[in-house]
Amino acid sequence: MKKILDQLNGIKEKAKLGGGTARIEAQHKKGKFTARERIELLVDPGTFEEIDMFVKHNCYDFGLDKINYPGDGVVTGFANINGRKVALFSQDFTVFGGTLSESNAKKIVKIMQLAMKLGIPVIGLNDSGGARIQEGVNSLGGYADIFLLNTLASGVIPQISVILGPCAGGAVYSPAITDFTIMVKHTSYMFVTGPNVVKTVTHEDVSFEELGGAEVHSVKSGVSSCIFENEAEAMLGVRELLSYLPENWRDKPVEYDFDITKVKPDPKLNNIIPGSSIKPYDIKEIIYSLADEGKFFEIHPLYAENIVVGFIRLGGQSIGVIANQPAVLAGVLDINASVKGARFVRFCDAFNIPLLVLEDVPGFMPGTEQEWHGIIRHGAKLLYAFCEATVPKVTLIVRKAYGGAYDVMNSKHIRGDFNFAWPTAEIAVMGPKGAVEIIFKKEIESSPDQEKELQFKLDEYIEKFANPFIAAERGYIDDVIEPSQTKQRLISVFQLLKTKVDKNPRKKHGNIPL
Repeated sequence: MKKILDQLNGIKEKAKLGGGTARIEAQHKKGKFTARERIELLVDPGTFEEIDMFVKHNCYDFGLDKINYPGDGVVTGFANINGRKVALFSQDFTVFGGTLSESNAKKIVKIMQLAMKLGIPVIGLNDSGGARIQEGVNSLGGYADIFLLNTLASGVIPQISVILGPCAGGAVYSPAITDFTIMVKHTSYMFVTGPNVVKTVTHEDVSFEELGGAEVHSVKSGVSSCIFENEAEAMLGVRELLSYLPENWRDKPVEYDFDITKVKPDPKLNNIIPGSSIKPYDIKEIIYSLADEGKFFEIHPLYAENIVVGFIRLGGQSIGVIANQPAVLAGVLDINASVKGARFVRFCDAFNIPLLVLEDVPGFMPGTEQEWHGIIRHGAKLLYAFCEATVPKVTLIVRKAYGGAYDVMNSKHIRGDFNFAWPTAEIAVMGPKGAVEIIFKKEIESSPDQEKELQFKLDEYIEKFANPFIAAERGYIDDVIEPSQTKQRLISVFQLLKTKVDKNPRKKHGNIPL
């Protein structure tokens, strides 16, 4: 028995060393952790249970018959995060550059299949050189197997991808399907084709960082959901993100004990909206004021900043927030903001996370660039997402709600459960000046003092429509509330909505305007 146990321990120790001490040191010199060190940073101490440690590749071409490591370049298993079970895989760059082999892919597929059966989130720690070239189509087939599982798991369990090194070619499509993609500055890279291929095909001379670095995907492409300074912070970020999510689509997020009697009015909210309707302010001030302990986990903070999305706790409940941002492009809805908002709404709806909409929107972005690139189709995605969502949905109009954007931002007409407004709300087809110039065009043009007549009509229009009371008279606004009382009111209605049941018509699936 001792001989067998020594053999067992020897194989395990070899597996834990990955590609060996020299390659581990090389990984550290790049400022990167190893696959196992990352797991230790991410999970609750002592909870990781590994499976498939003994798996090896079965390729014997191009000299691979002489090189074989137990584990084959990916560590898979189960652990606890914040006391709850998760499944995870961590690619080991010290073994064949973390490249994907047929055996390696089977390990990842197995862990994902088990995660779906168990109803627990799956986290992928990606650090790979892509497909293992020596294996050819077997490696490519492995990627396709993973893509299929990502797709089947979508909406069943939360999926989080953390990019901690290169992620190129077919490898990028697995993170793209998952719910959240987290990147680290200066060490994370994602691109379909690398700089060398780009130079050959398009003659562009571009660096790894410029082509697919963390900042590029956080600011320009929107591929990255969150960006962190280093790997340790990224792991803490994953832990925090998971705290807002349920384990699966049948479950609900963990709710914390909360004493609503301790919530006091917040007078600061009474003065947050500027006197002028064209003056900007930061919507995040309202979000932080409403959130328990002032904590807000923002998603896509640097992309399409004219809309803000993320998670808070409100009265102990996990809540998804989607808010127009007047400080950026006046909070207008454009293509990127619409897609960003729609994806977030659909995630929250898939996983039973109630939605809070903070509305201050002047409409959709005008112009040829937006029209030619499909603002109609992309704007419809956000509309579709809100219409389809059956989770509790509460809207608070804090200032502007103009035109079709009023309808889109979870209006009562598209199944908003509770729709509130502050007294500063303006609900109209369009801005006062534009509306007056259309409605009273003849009167203004025929007036001896056109400027005076315009101002008179403008004042009249503002008095009638630059308030929420017309909509409240029709029942489209459930109540006009004092800003300082907002948190208590929202907590109350979200508690009430905990028993909400709403269903969509029976069908295979809808056809969202992709």
